[in-house]
Amino acid sequence: MDQALSIGAFVIFAILWAAFAVALAAGPDRLDAVWSWIGSLPLVLQVLVWLLFLPVVAGLWIWESGWPLVLRLLLVGGLAVVTLYAFAPRWLFEGRSP
Repeated sequence: MDQALSIGAFVIFAILWAAFAVALAAGPDRLDAVWSWIGSLPLVLQVLVWLLFLPVVAGLWIWESGWPLVLRLLLVGGLAVVTLYAFAPRWLFEGRSP
């Protein structure tokens, strides 16, 4: 059960980070629209979205900040790598099959 949960979380966050990258490549205005949409949700739903998807929403928050572009790219990329590493099934790193 733990392995299925780990794989599911890894797949979900991999898809979300890939969508983030695609949206960024297509035009930052798409990320602006997602950030605005999250901000327009009722407070209870905003809290729920932040809790369920914290790394990706934190990445959006970083992207929407006024920080220099290079810093934002480094922080968002680092957050994506750390998130995927944290949720990756351990057998990927141990060289064995599930």
